[in-house]
Amino acid sequence: MSSKILMVLTSHDRLGNTGRKTGFWLEEFAAPYYVFKDAGAEITVASPKGGQPPIDPKSDEPENQTPAMTRFKSDKAAQHVLASTVKLSDINAADFDTVFYSGGHGPMWDLAEDKKSISLIEDFYNSGKPVAAVCHAPGVLHHAKYRGAPLVKGKRVTGFANSEEEAVHLTAVVPFLVEDELKRLGGQYEKVADWQSFAVTDGRLITGQNPASSTAAAQALLMQL
Repeated sequence: MSSKILMVLTSHDRLGNTGRKTGFWLEEFAAPYYVFKDAGAEITVASPKGGQPPIDPKSDEPENQTPAMTRFKSDKAAQHVLASTVKLSDINAADFDTVFYSGGHGPMWDLAEDKKSISLIEDFYNSGKPVAAVCHAPGVLHHAKYRGAPLVKGKRVTGFANSEEEAVHLTAVVPFLVEDELKRLGGQYEKVADWQSFAVTDGRLITGQNPASSTAAAQALLMQL
């Protein structure tokens, strides 16, 4: 039987008060999507508002192109899936085997505070299902609890590093820093050099450091299934 995987994307498109656009990072959708698809998984994509979620324009600049993105751009079926995401409020964790959160700066504003998203993460985790998040998306865990404590407490985790946020000059723009927040919650934060692929598995929790970690995090999730 094929695994049923829920992928969650942001609906938020404003980069703080900069006047610039944000959203999800295209590689962080495209790479995991094809890892899952090529493994024969059944994929459902959801976002808080449903429909077409905002792509961070920076993620689609020439220097950020990847093979998965190139494949996506000639894949009409995948484009249709992305254009018609399901509303998060209509999702039930019981219908899926696992959930994967793609990053980009957008989730820091909406998914991190979204009550439905928080309860979904807790539902997946409490029912023994793995939860994965890459880059900024580990920030969506910051209100999630497990047995009364922060879900990440005492767990090995990674996510977008402070040094990476400094490199893109958004330290003062984001609501919080992923690295600092994971540490504050009691997570055992780990990282490698900026922009290198790095994914950490601790029990049912899988986290990836940055866009380059999307494939590794998705593969780690498949191993759990």
